[in-house]
Amino acid sequence: MREKIRQNKLLAMAAIFLIMIIAIVAYRAVNNMGGKEKTKTNPQVSVMELKRGDMMRHIVLSGQTIADATVVLAPKYAGKVTSVNVQLGDKVKEGQILLVQDTGDLDIAIAQGQAAAEASGADATTEQASYYANYLKTEAAYDIEKKHYERQQYLYSIGAISQDTLDNARNQYVTAKAAFDSLENQNDGIVPASVRSKQLNAAKNKYAVEALQKQRNDMIIRAPRDGIIGYRDVEVGSYLSPGSKVLTLVDNSHVYVDCALSENDAAILEAGMPVQVTIDAMGQTYSGKLVYVSPAMTSDSKTFTARISLDVSKSAVKAGLFAKTAIDIMQRKDTLCVPKEAIMSKNGETKVYVYDPETKTVEERVVTIGLLNDEEAEILSGVKEGDIIVTSNQDRLQNGMTVTLKDEDGKAGA
Repeated sequence: MREKIRQNKLLAMAAIFLIMIIAIVAYRAVNNMGGKEKTKTNPQVSVMELKRGDMMRHIVLSGQTIADATVVLAPKYAGKVTSVNVQLGDKVKEGQILLVQDTGDLDIAIAQGQAAAEASGADATTEQASYYANYLKTEAAYDIEKKHYERQQYLYSIGAISQDTLDNARNQYVTAKAAFDSLENQNDGIVPASVRSKQLNAAKNKYAVEALQKQRNDMIIRAPRDGIIGYRDVEVGSYLSPGSKVLTLVDNSHVYVDCALSENDAAILEAGMPVQVTIDAMGQTYSGKLVYVSPAMTSDSKTFTARISLDVSKSAVKAGLFAKTAIDIMQRKDTLCVPKEAIMSKNGETKVYVYDPETKTVEERVVTIGLLNDEEAEILSGVKEGDIIVTSNQDRLQNGMTVTLKDEDGKAGA
C-alpha cells in the first residue's frame, strides 16, 4: 500500500513538472509572436523637401605663420673672427655691420696690387710716349730718304750720278720705309699694339685689386635688411669655414600663413579672397587676404599650397604659430542639393528615396550627381523641386514600402 502511494506521489510530481515546462514554452512562444508583430511596424525615416538654393562650400584652412624673410648669414671665405657686434634678439638695420673677419693679409695684398697697378699704368704711359716719339722720328726719316731717292733718280736720269750712287740712295730709302711701315702696322687705328698691351696689363692689375677689395668687403658681414637676430653661433677668435651658418636674421615686418590644400579646394580658391585668421596662441583674430594658390601639386606631399597675407602691425606676430581660418565659397547658384546621407549606391547606380505624403510610401529614384562638398551633393536629374527626399534609415527601405515620419525629437510622427 505504501509503495502504491509512493508511486502516485511520483506520478503527481512528474505531472506538475511537465505542466510547468509546457507553461514556460507557451510563454516564450507568446513573447516571440509579440516580437514578430513589433518588427512588422513601419520603418521611421527623416525627410526634407527639395528646394532650390545656392550651393556653398565651407573650406577650413590651417597652417603656420611665416616671416617675411628668414636669412641665413654665412661667411664666403675662411678666416678668423675679429669682431661680433650683435647678440641674440638684437634688432638690426639694413647695412649694419654684424661680424668682421681678419682682413690683415688682404690689406697687404691690396696695397701690393695697387702698387703693381700703378706701375703698369706708368709703363703704359711711357710706352705710349716712346712709341709716338719714335713714330714721328721714323716718319721724318722716311720722308727725307724718300725725297732724296726721288732726287737721285732724277740726277741719274740726266747722267749726273752713277749707278752706285743711285743704288745707295735706294737702299737708304728702303730701310727707312721698312722702319716706318713696322711702326705703322702696329697702329690699328686706335692704339698701337705695344701700347695696348701695356694698357691691358695695367687694367688686369686694377681688376685684381678690385677683386681683393671685394673679398675684403665680403669678410665683413652686414645685415641685408631690417630684422631681428634669431640665431647666433659665433664668437671673437672663432675660425670660420666658408658657408658655415653663424647668424640668422628674421624679418617679421610682414607675416604670412602657409596652408596645405586638397585638390578639390585648390580648384575653387582664388588669390584676392579676404579671410579672418585666428591665432590661438595670441588669442586674437586678424584680417588677411589670400595672396597665392600654387598652380601645381607638390611632388612630395601631393598637396597644393595657399598663402595668406596677414594685416598686422610690425613684429606683432611671431613666425611658427598655428593659425586657422575658414572660407565659404559659392559652388553653384540656384541649384538642387540634398544631404550626402540621402544618397545611396545600388547596383552601380546612384539613387535616392522619394516620399509620397498621400500614400505614405517611398519610391526609389535613379539620380545624376553634380558638385559635392563636405555635407551636400548637387542633383542634376532624377528628382525635381518640391519632391520629399528621405534622409535616414534607407538601408531598411524597399521600393513602395510604407514608412513613418520622425518628428523633430526623433519620435514617430502622426
